[in-house]
Amino acid sequence: MPIRRLTPDDAPVYRALRLRALREHPDAFTSDWEDANARPLEESRQRLASALVPFWGAFDEHGTLVGMVGLECAARAKQRHKGLVVAMYVAREAAGRGFGRELLRALTLHAPTMGLTDLVLTVTEGNASAIRLYQEAGFVAFGTEPRAILVDGHLHGKVHMHFTLG
Repeated sequence: MPIRRLTPDDAPVYRALRLRALREHPDAFTSDWEDANARPLEESRQRLASALVPFWGAFDEHGTLVGMVGLECAARAKQRHKGLVVAMYVAREAAGRGFGRELLRALTLHAPTMGLTDLVLTVTEGNASAIRLYQEAGFVAFGTEPRAILVDGHLHGKVHMHFTLG
């Protein structure tokens, strides 16, 4: 199960998988499909070129991108020890095969090289499989933000989770 850093050359497949994730699971992300679809492919290339926001991809036995995760560094000096896990997604047909676990493993191994000591993320309340994956990786829930996102007229809470590196 190849897991590797995504590069600007991966922008077309990254963008396609990202749009699929946003379309199929709108309540799982704070971004929405309409905004993401309106952005040019060049923006995805630039995002994947950034050393400050690395992305990893999971590829199946056919070389198809089936999963991804990103790591954003905090911008403010007092928070630069923290990284935010973003855009975690594994395609339905690849679920249950360990791709999510391996994506998180790649991210947590790389994070200390960026000077990070802690990771945080949010996950939509009720997304039991994602919460279980994060807990198995060592993330601990520390609170829930009620009414965090509004999707198609429905409010959803976000569970905040933390992981200490090292």
